[in-house]
Amino acid sequence: MFPDATDLIGGHPALDLVNTVTWRHDPARVFDRVTDFPALTRWAVASGLVDRPAADRLDRRAAADPPAAARALRANRRLRETLHELLTGMLDGGAPDPAALGPFLLDAVRHASLAPFLPLRWSVSPRVPEDLVHLLTLVVAELLGDPEPLSALRLCEGAGCGWLFIDRSRSHTRRWCAAGDCGNRERARRHYARTRAARAATR
Repeated sequence: MFPDATDLIGGHPALDLVNTVTWRHDPARVFDRVTDFPALTRWAVASGLVDRPAADRLDRRAAADPPAAARALRANRRLRETLHELLTGMLDGGAPDPAALGPFLLDAVRHASLAPFLPLRWSVSPRVPEDLVHLLTLVVAELLGDPEPLSALRLCEGAGCGWLFIDRSRSHTRRWCAAGDCGNRERARRHYARTRAARAATR
């Protein structure tokens, strides 16, 4: 079932959204795991953004209105790739540009309401497919508005991986999306390289 717990390693739903593209830095393996609207709702349920009944209602609306589902899927991709560009720019030493999210935020707020409690914040209860993107936009804005997690933003060091995560390890030295995944592959690669070098040296 997509996704499973190992897919949700970002430490924030906005990062897990970016990570729905796997092997982003390996052209031969890059893969978009959200290729249709039901995949997006399954991801949203697994991420805790909507419950299963709400997702089922959205899937029914999407099935009844394919153009709306297609618009929502395209908007989700644009939002995801805009966020990826912003976050990787930060890792390269830049600062997030709020203007990049401006069109998404304006559209989201038009479809949102203020939650009736403090602190005041915008909220969206998805009723039609594009509402799910409005909800995701507010989640993205929440991440970009909080400097604490962004200060611990990391890019997995696994070759070709490209996944992003918040390093909440005690020593702040986390290097991999998952130690048992990219971490193991990198250790195996290094072991193989050392073994080859040692064999070459004895010839």
